[in-house]
Amino acid sequence: TGQPRLGGLTALVGVGYFFVWTVFGIAVFPLGAALAAIEMQQPALARAVPIAVGAVVLIAGFLQFTAWKARHLACCREVPASARADLTASYGETGTAWRHGLRLGLHCCQCCAGLIVILLVSGVMDLRAMAVVTAAITAERLAPAGERLARTIGAVVVWAGVFLIARAALGTP
Repeated sequence: TGQPRLGGLTALVGVGYFFVWTVFGIAVFPLGAALAAIEMQQPALARAVPIAVGAVVLIAGFLQFTAWKARHLACCREVPASARADLTASYGETGTAWRHGLRLGLHCCQCCAGLIVILLVSGVMDLRAMAVVTAAITAERLAPAGERLARTIGAVVVWAGVFLIARAALGTP
């Protein structure tokens, strides 16, 4: 008799999780659009953008090595035993499920922030960038050695940031 109720609570956790991502997207997209509009209106800024993009990518890569990232990735990868116990023990507690979904969503957004920033600076609507970032986020969350994979992704992103800065400094397209 408890399984349908637990299924409903699990669905509510998912709704809370996706609510956080929706709010995050609603906040971030206008920022990306505003930056693109300013870049198009200011020629001096447009010339500085390639180096700034490289610097942001470089910082996002270094973020992959931090304890902050590791802590949020651990929260994102694993449902804490206490949260499972809370959901199981309180079949009637929809508030518990909602709050748990919000917490998971917040940890995941924070965990993915560096990689998401790469999307902002590389073009929010660039499908290739979206696919690569989505694959990286999914891999570090689901792969057996996610923490090690996050550091590997960080090394690749740092290299990409250095490459972008060098290319911009040399003036090559």
